[in-house]
Amino acid sequence: MPILESEEALRNVLQTARTVAVLGAHPEPRKAAHYVPRYLHEQGYRIVPVNPVYTGRVLFGETPRAALTDLDEQIDVVDVFRRAEHLPAHVGEILAMRPRPKVVWLQQGIRHDEVARELAEAGIDVVQDACMLALHRKLGIGRPGSQ
Repeated sequence: MPILESEEALRNVLQTARTVAVLGAHPEPRKAAHYVPRYLHEQGYRIVPVNPVYTGRVLFGETPRAALTDLDEQIDVVDVFRRAEHLPAHVGEILAMRPRPKVVWLQQGIRHDEVARELAEAGIDVVQDACMLALHRKLGIGRPGSQ
């Protein structure tokens, strides 16, 4: 499985994904970890927030999970809002997910080539250093399933 970079591959992910787990989701509207998943939620994606600090709240209509391994359903994309230095600690958690996610998407400004290689070798597509919101708008995708 590749590291996804082509516009066609990114478009395919955004058009086919339905459920997005947001690692590092945040309730503060000014933070990208809030307004990006809020935008995606408004576009019709199911957003499953993952952040142990906010498990008692509701974000995007869902109760945040403490860890990715708390998810027991198909996740199409794990959208990551964590600094690159924290990513190696999440590899085992991602690989332990059942079923495994189709894609791990590292948001704009987040890149970790070793983590990306390890996930790709395990059969998970990876996007690095790209904003889902910006690409969704740029590619003119609209609501999922509407095209």
